[in-house]
Amino acid sequence: MAKTPMTIRGAELLRAELQRLKAVARPTVIAAIADARAHGDLSENAEYDAARAQQGFIEGRIAELEAKLGNAQIIDPKLVDSDGRCVFGTTVDLEEKGKPPTTYQIVGDDEADIKEGRISINSPIARALIGKEAGDIVDVQTPGGVKRYEILDVRFE
Repeated sequence: MAKTPMTIRGAELLRAELQRLKAVARPTVIAAIADARAHGDLSENAEYDAARAQQGFIEGRIAELEAKLGNAQIIDPKLVDSDGRCVFGTTVDLEEKGKPPTTYQIVGDDEADIKEGRISINSPIARALIGKEAGDIVDVQTPGGVKRYEILDVRFE
């Protein structure tokens, strides 16, 4: 199976969620199932059905997180040597003509959060930036049309 790139921060967030699900959410739902069973007839017990559905969701999410972490290729941007070119984990300052500069970090799919300035490696902007360096002009095909950006700076933070 192919490895999935992930930053150290992204891996830590997934590990924290996994730990919370195993240590808090799983025991809570098990207690809710036990409590619902104590109420008697399970065939007409909505609390029991809801708790079982929640348990299924939690167990599914635990399995998903364990698989993602098992297939993760954790990359520290500070240790990447790319001769100043955009690669996974780099932070890039961009400027679109007539607009203020924007800063993005190229991260894995699970870490992407546009409001926080983190874009997925699979996004159109990130794909256009990979391999480019400061001073380059890139054209990005977006749903709103082609946008042209100038790369102001590439940092490894």
